Amino acid sequence: KNQYYGLAIAFTVIAGAYGAGAVSGGCFNPAVALGIDVSSAGLGFGWCAPYIVFELAGAALAAVLFKVVRPEDFGGEKSAATELVSEFLGTYMLVLTVGLNVLGKSKAGAFSIAASLTSMIYALGDVSGAHFNPAVTVAILASGRCPDLTPAKAGTYIGTQIAGGVAAAFTYAFIHKGATFALGPVGDSTWAGVSVAEILYTFVLCFVVLSVAVSERTKASHLFGLAIGSCVTVGGFAIGGISGGSLNPAVSFGIAAAQVLNGGFFYKALIYSVLEFAGGAAAAGVFKVTHEVDVAVPEDKITA
Repeated sequence: KNQYYGLAIAFTVIAGAYGAGAVSGGCFNPAVALGIDVSSAGLGFGWCAPYIVFELAGAALAAVLFKVVRPEDFGGEKSAATELVSEFLGTYMLVLTVGLNVLGKSKAGAFSIAASLTSMIYALGDVSGAHFNPAVTVAILASGRCPDLTPAKAGTYIGTQIAGGVAAAFTYAFIHKGATFALGPVGDSTWAGVSVAEILYTFVLCFVVLSVAVSERTKASHLFGLAIGSCVTVGGFAIGGISGGSLNPAVSFGIAAAQVLNGGFFYKALIYSVLEFAGGAAAAGVFKVTHEVDVAVPEDKITA
């Protein structure tokens, strides 16, 4: 039903290979596991068996969750709970990919994290809108262009996203035997630098979301996921060495919550979140100015 399924599927491999590759090698496919085991039989054989079991278990879990988020495909009806499961799942996979890349010292973390976000947007965009970020939810709410997103609904989205981020953070800590990492200025960066960096690049992310997924005039029917995911790549490379490039309160809450296990301070997540919400609100304000034509011109007269 779409023209981006190949991109979405391929990006899951990029996300997982760089994220989990340092832990398991990143097979994700019984055929790959068996092929590697057979080709290296001279060094020992048999590890493909548990890999195949785990991969089939993952496939079964995917099938179950697919039925949960798409009940209408199986004779059911979509509900508010369906949307919240979608937001939890997308945010969980995003934050898990962040943590695994950082702890695995990936050389392509920004690409891997962006690939994770892109894939989950394509997978769940038509279920919940694929916000996966409280700052994005605030930006869409403040834009006033999504009547279905009420303040109450936005609140449930934000709570679910933060819960997904925290759950993911404890998952990556478990995978890496309790290892975590801190949230805060990187190296000799200052909080002033962090403030500017997080506000500006969260602004970029939220403004692009509004422009390619919300605006009636400029929304992209196929490349919206890639455009949004690319903002994470840009932000990761541009400010990763300054603030870490969180750009997402769910990421900030998750990182800080897990770091508490190793003596970290949770208050930094609150500082980051304020900055990120400010970036989202600013994006909504600018969007209202730059895309005023969306409401000035009747929808049936807008041409691509």
